[in-house]
Amino acid sequence: MTAPPDFPPIRTERLTLRPLRAEDAPALHRLVNDWEVAKTLARVPYPYGLDRAESWIRSTWAQIEAGEAWHLAITGEEPGPEGPAETLVGCVALTLDADRRGAELGYWVGRKFWGHGVAPEAAAGLCRWALAQLGLEAVHASALRENTRSAAVLRRLGLRPAGEAMQTFLSRGGPMPVLLFRATREEILATAVPPAPADRTVLLVAAVALVDADGRVLLARRPEGKPLAGLWEFPGGKVKPGESPEAALIRELKEELDIDVSESCLAPFTFASHAYEKFHLMMPLYLCRKWGGTMRAVEGQALAWVRPRQMGGYAMPPADKPLVAMLQDFL
Repeated sequence: MTAPPDFPPIRTERLTLRPLRAEDAPALHRLVNDWEVAKTLARVPYPYGLDRAESWIRSTWAQIEAGEAWHLAITGEEPGPEGPAETLVGCVALTLDADRRGAELGYWVGRKFWGHGVAPEAAAGLCRWALAQLGLEAVHASALRENTRSAAVLRRLGLRPAGEAMQTFLSRGGPMPVLLFRATREEILATAVPPAPADRTVLLVAAVALVDADGRVLLARRPEGKPLAGLWEFPGGKVKPGESPEAALIRELKEELDIDVSESCLAPFTFASHAYEKFHLMMPLYLCRKWGGTMRAVEGQALAWVRPRQMGGYAMPPADKPLVAMLQDFL
């Protein structure tokens, strides 16, 4: 490839994660050609030449295009004479395992940017994107046994100790002891949930099991940027003040799937009651077998028609899981 791939930047509170560009090579070289940075990285030789930075950047484009690995620039803004200017801060990466069910997380941050929480913010942003877009089941990583700073970042992300190993470090010229870390998608998502308030509010959400002529049920995957991104759920949404659950479903199904449903086609089936960290969810579930229009994913969410007996294989929010068994018994 001769140009960066068409990959929408991932934005966090302070940072932007985007494909590396050819013009990033000098800044990348300055940041990583630093012994204090390079000595913690297994696959980076030291010294690290500018020509190597240029060729490596081009190799990351091919990996993104192939859907094998995402090595992204971490950028922020710094004051400049003409206003805020984009600044390369470091890199963050996820590399898919051979079975494509898990991925290895890696990152580095230039020494001048240490101590500002860049690594956990960037790594969390990329993990959230991957959980939502790639359907990963787990993330794993390693850190030099002596690198307590990196181990603390991984624990903060929800990764837990998973043993020790020896790993070759190009910068050190041989094998070094590393600590291994791993987390399931549920552990990572749980870590991202803020502490519970003293008293939870009750949130009313209406959901529907759309059933097609073959007896399959529609599931939708929550897109990036929403809580519990990457998990599969029954379509629906929040009930607005003064709105009935049926009216909410009619509105949500039009907004999310571009289909028309009449209230007479919504049959109350059961409900979920679940205490999340910040609120208590009450969710009536309806059944619907008839609708009008051509279904499409208006919000870009992934959709799947699933046979009831196969729904247990889809990662779902805690509130939705008990509903699966009831649908399996009924359908």
